[in-house]
Amino acid sequence: MADDVVLTEEQLAQELESLSGWEVRDGWLRRQYQTPGFAHTMMLANTVGFLAEAAWHHPDMSVGYAHLTVKLQTHRVRAVTMHDTELARKIDEVVTWLPGEESALDGFPKKWIH
Repeated sequence: MADDVVLTEEQLAQELESLSGWEVRDGWLRRQYQTPGFAHTMMLANTVGFLAEAAWHHPDMSVGYAHLTVKLQTHRVRAVTMHDTELARKIDEVVTWLPGEESALDGFPKKWIH
């Protein structure tokens, strides 16, 4: 597909500047999220799965007690493309959201996903 253009190392470095916590390792764009515990890890994995399905672009994930590793790669080309960086941005936007100070919502009282 025309959209499956593999990002160069320069392009990847530029994308990583705006993807806090993400890295490229072994041909994958990846991030490990820490959670307060197992229930939060499972909710996080389900949220990432929901976003991936909506995007029709599916990551590999490794689930542990208090952590989730998300690995993105465009499988058709076995490399990182804009599909991966865009999905990484959407994942971060959703899973790291907390209510702001002006919100009527209190927010989770313990250390949240990081």
